[in-house]
Amino acid sequence: MNETTQDAKAAYDNQPWLASYGEGVDKEITPLPDRNIADLARRIANDNGDRTAFVTCLDNGLHGSLSFRDTDTLSDQFAAYLRFELGLEPGDRVAVQMPNCLSYPVAVFGIFKAGLVLVNVNPLYTPRETNHQLKDSGAKALLVFNLFGNNLKDAMDGTDVRHVIMAGAAEFFPLPRRLLINTVMKLKKMIPEPTAPSTPISQALATGKAHVGKLEKPVKRAPEDLAVLQYTGGTTGPAKGAMLTHGNLLANLAQTQTVSAPVITPGKETVLTALPLYHIFAFTNNLMGFYYNGCRNVLCPSPRPPSNLRKAFEKFEITQFAGVNVLFHALANEDWFKNNPPPLRQTVSGGTALHGSVAEEWKNLVGIVPVEGYGLSETSPVVSVNQPSGEIRLGTIGLPVPSTIVRIIDEDWNPVPPGEVGELAVKGPQVFQGYWNKPDETDAVLQDGFFRTGDMARMEDGGFFRIVDRKKDMIDVSGFNVYPNEVEEVLSEHPDIDEAAVIGIPNDEAGGEIVRAYVVTSNKSLKPEDVIEFARKNLTGYKVPKEVHFADDLPKTAVGKILRKDLRNEALKNNG
Repeated sequence: MNETTQDAKAAYDNQPWLASYGEGVDKEITPLPDRNIADLARRIANDNGDRTAFVTCLDNGLHGSLSFRDTDTLSDQFAAYLRFELGLEPGDRVAVQMPNCLSYPVAVFGIFKAGLVLVNVNPLYTPRETNHQLKDSGAKALLVFNLFGNNLKDAMDGTDVRHVIMAGAAEFFPLPRRLLINTVMKLKKMIPEPTAPSTPISQALATGKAHVGKLEKPVKRAPEDLAVLQYTGGTTGPAKGAMLTHGNLLANLAQTQTVSAPVITPGKETVLTALPLYHIFAFTNNLMGFYYNGCRNVLCPSPRPPSNLRKAFEKFEITQFAGVNVLFHALANEDWFKNNPPPLRQTVSGGTALHGSVAEEWKNLVGIVPVEGYGLSETSPVVSVNQPSGEIRLGTIGLPVPSTIVRIIDEDWNPVPPGEVGELAVKGPQVFQGYWNKPDETDAVLQDGFFRTGDMARMEDGGFFRIVDRKKDMIDVSGFNVYPNEVEEVLSEHPDIDEAAVIGIPNDEAGGEIVRAYVVTSNKSLKPEDVIEFARKNLTGYKVPKEVHFADDLPKTAVGKILRKDLRNEALKNNG
């Protein structure tokens, strides 16, 4: 190790950011008293009883709710059904392919109480994508949304799934509302005929009720036991199953609670969950975090279009909200939202980079700055966050959460000096155990407890970290590195640009790559040269897009992260 590397390592090992923590934020976490998530779920339900835990609010304003006691009772029944009716054994995997609805927490807590492993599956996946995840995980049972029952046969082909449970949007609603919703959906032919045998969740719960007395309380699952197979978003390739233990998830819950305690009053908050719970950000922040705090959680099945959230904002006094850049921008441009902004106490941003112009737009409207954080499926997910009780430095991902070490490293795992760009690596109790059945890929990213994230970043004064871009998304323009995030943020400041995505495409003449921008605009008179000229005024020459393509929309993940790989693949196919 050379002198420069030694100095860099010392800078990180001394953790200079600790002095920057906000008031009341400890440097190390106090572990939660629970050995596993099932034990935590029982404890929290017992403490909160008949207080409302979950509300599902549809875009027409119809809603249903479950108390903490209801959630505990129903999840016991689901656990008993899985174990003693289906015969699943501890460690078996159960896939859940549901949007945000009351069935989701019932199923998830039931899976944990049965000692089983949750496999979150995006309900918008095609049968082929679902089939890959079911095969890879070895799931033996599947809970699926009834709107996608026609995909079952192809999704299950060649998998280990032998049991299918089906749920609808109105499960656990009061009977008149449930009948109304189901009748309307049938008349509109929204519910297709399932292509494989299935059991309604109501029937599964009724059957499981007779077996509840056989459940082990507490569940015999240790902190090191696998809890969730959380598949990565696949933004850079085929999705992989990140192995998250009960200990990983409980540690990250303790870490985020240490940071957010000053702005969350247990039992008093109402959080609006618009981001999908099957994504790790909403799973830990919204589902786990606000359940732990005994708060009311309003679940919205889909935030697209943003008008779907209107009834939830109008019917409930929302005090907490988590979103992504594209959702903040969309809401801030809805007249109904602008005319009556909610009384938010905290807004959390994650999943994708928050643009400065959007943060300012949100602050001017709502009165608070979004608290931007950073995480990945492999880190349960939170690595760092701007502390609500300390300095909020826009454009950065803040400070590492307690009990976490972050370094910026080179290709050989050596730390680089603060201020220089390298790959972000993280070490802490929230770091996953590896990729499911992929030892080589695990070894490539884990070393001495550090996980290399694939994100390029630098450490700034005070220990704040700033993400520059994804390593695989960097563009090589004549030997200069161009980071798409930087170019996209500049383009998003143009008054006529709604969204922008930037990729590199091969430069056949000079080698390397050129910068291509994809732009979504409502101004049909905007021309490519207008975009290029705007970029030229705000960026160094080699960063300016050489090509501008207009699009009606951009491909995104479920949480609004732009899929640059899809744009690259399309560009290469068209050029090929």
